[in-house]
Parts: sequence; structure tokens; C-alpha cells
Amino acid sequence: MEPYDERLTAPRSWWFIALMVGVAMGLIMLPFGTLPMLGGLIGGSALAAVAVSSYGSARVRVVAGSLVAGDAKIPVSALGTAEVLDADEATAWRSYKADPRAFMLLRSYIPTALRVEVTDPQDPTPYVYVSTRDPKALAAALAAVRSDAS
Repeated sequence: MEPYDERLTAPRSWWFIALMVGVAMGLIMLPFGTLPMLGGLIGGSALAAVAVSSYGSARVRVVAGSLVAGDAKIPVSALGTAEVLDADEATAWRSYKADPRAFMLLRSYIPTALRVEVTDPQDPTPYVYVSTRDPKALAAALAAVRSDAS
């Protein structure tokens, strides 16, 4: 059983924008005729939808003793203190407080986040910043895995 699993899906407004990209492509192709216009509408919508879907397919999980955030898989044993970030703190940590060496799974449409120290001396990454809609639950899941391991 996984104590935490979240998909960072894109907001509905982004899907509307993807549709509008398709409409714009259709209008661009309109001078070439009806079929090119339909091709632009369908093709532009499909490409924009693929882009939105791939960006919104990031997952955050705590599974098998590891934090899996996007493509990164970090053992919980290499993680230290977790800090729940509200909207203001999350904005600060992804802008002027950010360390360029940090691993960041960041989604601008999610206002809250969790920042977790990396304690592995072999890893130059100072912390992991993960956008999440429920940072308290993610911190609790990491703490539960850490307590189970000890």
C-alpha cells in the first residue's frame, strides 16, 4: 500500500488554452482551404493537448522507502527534515531563496509545496522542492516511512 500518491495535473484553463491553440492553427490554415483549416484545427489541438498532458503527468509518490518526484527517486534514508511551505513561502523558495543545486519538481499552478533536506553526504543537492496540493500529507508519509525503517 502506498502512503502517498499524487498526480500534478494541469488546471482546466490550460486545456481551454490548448483548444484555442487549435483554433488559432485552424485560422492560420484557413487561406489554404477547408481541409487544411480542419487539419490545422485538429493537429494544433492535438499537439497542444499532448503538451499539456505531458506537463501535467508528473507524479509525487512515497513508495518502497523512496520519495518519487517526477523522474527522481530518492531514498527516504537520504532525506532529512521536511518543511511544509504555504503559498508565500513556496513562492520565496522557488524564487529568491532558491538554490540552483536543488532538485525542484515545480508546478506554477500549485501554490503549496514541501521542501525536504538531502542529508546524503555524497549528494551535492541541498534540498528537494516538490510542488504538492497536500504538503502536510506528504510530510506525514515521509515521516511514516522513516519511522517504519528505524
